[in-house]
Amino acid sequence: MKLYGNPMSTCTRKVLTVLAEKGREAEFVNIDLQKHEQKTPAHLARQPFGVVPALELDDGFIMYESRAIARFLDRTLPGTSLTPADPKAYALMEQFIGVEQSYFSGPAMKIVMERFFNTNNEENIAKGREGVKRPLEVLDAALANRPFLAGNDFTLAEVCFAPYVEYLFAVGEKDLFAPHKNVSAWWDRVSNRPSVKKAHGR
Repeated sequence: MKLYGNPMSTCTRKVLTVLAEKGREAEFVNIDLQKHEQKTPAHLARQPFGVVPALELDDGFIMYESRAIARFLDRTLPGTSLTPADPKAYALMEQFIGVEQSYFSGPAMKIVMERFFNTNNEENIAKGREGVKRPLEVLDAALANRPFLAGNDFTLAEVCFAPYVEYLFAVGEKDLFAPHKNVSAWWDRVSNRPSVKKAHGR
C-alpha cells in the first residue's frame, strides 16, 4: 500500500490519522508541492485533479479524495471502527463531515494560507474569520452534552476537522476558539490523541 502525499497537506494528514488509528503504515511517497510534483503526468495519472493524496493498493487499485480514502481504509482495515454502528450516530458523523467540507475548511484555509505564506491580506483573513464563526457556534452547541461530534467516540468527523483546527492554532488564531468552551475542550481531547499527534508531526 502506497500513499502519495505531502506531510504538510491537510488532506494527507486525514489519511495518516486513519492509518495511525488502525496501527498500520503505508509506504509514503512524498509529493513535493513546492516543486509542483502534483502536476506531473505520473501523479495526474493517480490524481486527475493534481492534488494530494492518492492511495495505491498492492493489487494496483488506485483512489483519491481524502474523505473517500479515509472511509475506505476504515472499512477495510482491522481495528477499532471510526464509523459508528448506530444509525443516528452515523448520521451525525456524516453530517459533521459535511459541515467541515461545506462550511469550515474553506474559510479556515483562507486564514491559514495568508498566514502561512506571509501575504497577510487582512481582508481575506477577516473573511476567513467571519466564515468559521458560524460553524464554530454550531459545533459548540453540538458538543455541549457529548465528548465527540457523533457521540461518545472519536470518529471520521474528528479526523476530517483536525488538520484545519491544528493549522488555525499553529498560525496564531486560538482566539477564534476562546468563546467556544465546548469546542476548546473537544480540541484538547482530539489534539492529544496519539494518532492525531503522529499524523500532524508532533
